[in-house]
Amino acid sequence: MVLPPLRSAVIGLILVKPSSRLFSSQSRPPFFFRLLTSVNKNGTTVILSAAQSMPIYKVPQPVTTVRNQSSKADTAMAANQVEAVVCGVDELKDGEMREVDVGGEKALLVKQGSEFFAVGAKCTHYGAPLSKGVLCNGRVRCPWHGACFNVKTGDIEEFPGLDSLPKYQVEVANGKVKIRAEKSSLATSKRQKAMCKASAANQKSVVIIGGGPASVSCAETLRQEGFQGKITLVSKDKYLPYDRIKLSKAMDIAPEAIALRNQDFYSSNDITVQTNKEVKSVSASSKSVKFVDGSSLKFDSLLIATGGRPRVLPIPGADLKNVFFLRTPDDANAIAQKAKGKKVVIIGSSFIGMEVAAFLADKAESVSVVDIIKVPFQLVLGDKVGAVLQKMHEEKGVKFHFESGIKEFLGKNGFVSEAVLSNGTKLPADVCILGVGVVPSTEFLKDSGIKMTDRGFIPVNQFMQTDQPDIFAAGDIVEFPLFSVGGKDVNIQHWQMAHAHGRNAALNIVGKKHGIKSVPFFWTVMYGKSVRYTGYGPGYDDVVVHGELDAQKFVAFYTKGNEVVAVASMNFDPIVAQAAEMMQAGKKIMKSDVVKDPTAWLQKL
Repeated sequence: MVLPPLRSAVIGLILVKPSSRLFSSQSRPPFFFRLLTSVNKNGTTVILSAAQSMPIYKVPQPVTTVRNQSSKADTAMAANQVEAVVCGVDELKDGEMREVDVGGEKALLVKQGSEFFAVGAKCTHYGAPLSKGVLCNGRVRCPWHGACFNVKTGDIEEFPGLDSLPKYQVEVANGKVKIRAEKSSLATSKRQKAMCKASAANQKSVVIIGGGPASVSCAETLRQEGFQGKITLVSKDKYLPYDRIKLSKAMDIAPEAIALRNQDFYSSNDITVQTNKEVKSVSASSKSVKFVDGSSLKFDSLLIATGGRPRVLPIPGADLKNVFFLRTPDDANAIAQKAKGKKVVIIGSSFIGMEVAAFLADKAESVSVVDIIKVPFQLVLGDKVGAVLQKMHEEKGVKFHFESGIKEFLGKNGFVSEAVLSNGTKLPADVCILGVGVVPSTEFLKDSGIKMTDRGFIPVNQFMQTDQPDIFAAGDIVEFPLFSVGGKDVNIQHWQMAHAHGRNAALNIVGKKHGIKSVPFFWTVMYGKSVRYTGYGPGYDDVVVHGELDAQKFVAFYTKGNEVVAVASMNFDPIVAQAAEMMQAGKKIMKSDVVKDPTAWLQKL
């Protein structure tokens, strides 16, 4: 065999067993030719290192210096390989994507320019079909919850979710496009990014306070970025970090079923997780954290991501049995058990309250919702959309008591029996759930030296840094500059944004100056139907609605002046994901663009 001429000298060449197959970076054969430096520049063939996740020069058999024998590893690897011709080269236009069949499983085929790429077909968060999402600027955005993946590498670039997509090998020949992949990666459609191990030579220590998505995202990103120091994640919770947003949607779920990662994952990546560990105080000057149990930890860098705790109403009877807040899996499980066949009263008609109502509607004897506003979700989604969601609940038997607050709870034998409203109405109640918002869990920072607002939030800059060197904060407890509203400091308590904060903090801990640039994206699910929302809408002055509200198929544009500041939809995918991409690119959607046609602005994308 004659290799194509190289314009640059080859520093080193490892001669090993040849293979007639091309392998992806995920299914690399045990032996191969590897050129330690590149590159053929004569326009015919490019030879690159496998470590660069680029094609390796295909070496035909035989090579006389290596035995032409198949090892057990080769055989096993071949058995796990599948390939398929999925389309003709002209079937996809530039900027198009398609879900294709590969050996009975699905892959996402993408065409960018004249190149084809193939990655996992399902979002790694909750399994949404990415072919129904948005392809823009070299990445695909999930239509359900807004996670973004690089189509060349499969890496996750926007959240929610922790895992990336597997990348498959694409070969174009004779006018056909062929995908080759491992059966196992096709079946799972998930890939964990490579992480380094801790090293005794690196004495740096990062302490992460909190057991939510910001904390886990930060810890994983540190290892992905090559940080080899000590990582200690401490959480007041009794469980490993879990998917908290499922608690109001699947209240009877086991804690283990919603764990973000299992203990084996943390152990194998040298991430120490300490549960049931409550922080007593933090000292910025001594760089130390003290715990309620008397122990302490020193840190070189600290991330505070403690989230919020349920707001307590100072009313009589709030301490009666069967009056619940929803914060932990134990809370959710207890509510689900106690509410079966009982009279339930829910205080609050935003996300927690309405999702709990949806879960209990067919399990409790009755469900009543109390709030001082006029319709559910009024402050966020407005009257029109709120009325649609109210009707959806009423059709399932949920009763509403609006424009009235809770005055007190009455009880018998220590258990709640009635909810007394401020207008005098008395509602029979065996179980009550308070869902009236959260307050930041930052009271332990009182004498820390870290600047906080009067409401207990922590101001941070675009790098998630507090006013103290080497101390970062993330998630529900921070006020941070939101790029899409000109850098205005905001507090956003979204699952997706917490992931982004954690990753951004990690990048800056390792010295990469990386400013936060994520577009808010959240969702709610009730009775199997989802409302999606992107943008930052507080202070909107009008809502432009297209579609059929009664049919629960619509898109709502929230405007301030002539600018669309947020978009919500129901059964109108992928328009919210498309709007998120517009905002991410710094492009504005104008009110004049959407008054007549809800999709006219898409030509700007």
